[in-house]
Amino acid sequence: MKAVRYTEHGDESVLRYSDVTDPEPGPADVLVAIAAASVNRLDLIQRAGPGLLPGYALPHIPGMDIAGTIVAVGADVDDARVGERVVLNPAIACGRCLWCERGGDDLCTSMMVVGASGDGGYAERCVVPATHALEIPDSVDFAEAATWPTAYSTAWHALFASGELRLGETVVIHGASSGVSSAAIQLAARAGATVIATARGEEKLDWAAKLGAHLTINSQRADIATAVREATDGRGADLVIDHVGPALFDASLRSLRPRGRLVFFGTTTGARVEMSLPSVYRTGLRLIGSENYSGAEYAAMIAHLSSASLPSIIDRELPLDAAGEAHRLLARGEVLGKLVLRP
Repeated sequence: MKAVRYTEHGDESVLRYSDVTDPEPGPADVLVAIAAASVNRLDLIQRAGPGLLPGYALPHIPGMDIAGTIVAVGADVDDARVGERVVLNPAIACGRCLWCERGGDDLCTSMMVVGASGDGGYAERCVVPATHALEIPDSVDFAEAATWPTAYSTAWHALFASGELRLGETVVIHGASSGVSSAAIQLAARAGATVIATARGEEKLDWAAKLGAHLTINSQRADIATAVREATDGRGADLVIDHVGPALFDASLRSLRPRGRLVFFGTTTGARVEMSLPSVYRTGLRLIGSENYSGAEYAAMIAHLSSASLPSIIDRELPLDAAGEAHRLLARGEVLGKLVLRP
């Protein structure tokens, strides 16, 4: 089969479109003919090196977000699944560690990720456990489904599991043009929240407004916290979703009402922050790290998205052999939403 892989770390030039051996399903696996795979920033980070996830090794085929059709099954899988249109859950818990035994597969200590620990979706076919191929209706385009696994699962978990977003609350979402923020804007607005989106540049803010943001803030021209307080009659936001990191962490804290919640994940601008402890505990702010989703949560999200008819967050689709160009576009910040590769 054709695939894009790399045998050494470096810039996008190390990506090679070539022939590789077709994968074979194990007894509990399915073989999926890939129709679409979306690009994630982790693909770029691991390509540049070093690899971050357990099991990662060179050569490597990236791609965590995959949609396609089951074309073969292992000996222990029902043959009736051949022909199913599916989107994959890339997070594969071990099922044996203490957390898995207690039902907390989202905290699995040996989590493997399709396309990040092992080979993934920058290819014509891939193998996954049958339990991690979730059926989607004929009405859902494969390219749209391929944007769901990372962006929407991260946003869903941050908003509803970690952030406990409620109807009528105000939520601030940073980095409005990213895939996860694009998903979060849609989900929060659909849940009945007032959405304030921040970004650098008017094009990105226009994008956020089209997805459902009620108010947008240009972080290059305005103090975010001041703008949020003006928009909320001085009260502050109930919830802030921040995957940017140090660059906006202080602004996030200052944007919150007393007893507000800051949900954070990601390290786009670094891994360490400084803050005034009294300003946090005197107003009862809650700082919440947003971990991985559970398998049950992922299935519920896919069921919701399959019937939600949300606006597309696809910036553009590219052929698989243009994966290097996709990486360049994402690295330069020239993407609104998600990039999708088509084998």
